[in-house]
Amino acid sequence: MRVLIDTNVLADLLLGREPYYDIAYDILTMCADKKVYGYIAAHSIPNLFYILRKSLTKEERREALKDICQIVKVEGIDSFKILSALDNEDFSDFEDCLQEECAVAVSADYIVTRNTKDFASSRVPAILPNEFLKKYA
Repeated sequence: MRVLIDTNVLADLLLGREPYYDIAYDILTMCADKKVYGYIAAHSIPNLFYILRKSLTKEERREALKDICQIVKVEGIDSFKILSALDNEDFSDFEDCLQEECAVAVSADYIVTRNTKDFASSRVPAILPNEFLKKYA
């Protein structure tokens, strides 16, 4: 099984956000243990680097993101994905549309996100992290 993990789930883990931390931790553990193949979109890295700036030093952010990149694969953003996302009027959030483009590119079975409503028109079904764990852990 392949999953694309949305930025919000990674932020839950890296910021220790309750009540979501344990679920995010379990999902990343499944990826680390190769029970599922985990992917993230490349643009999640700079987004997280920015989001984490109030909680972690620059060095801590670098190390945390390097650790994530050792667990999951990073799917790149290229001109094809960008142009496809720009042409897609089904998404109100361009960043979510890029997440979907990356999920399609890696043949993901799900996009694991806490914002499933943002992916209502996605070609890859979105699933809440706790629902994913109930089904596959």
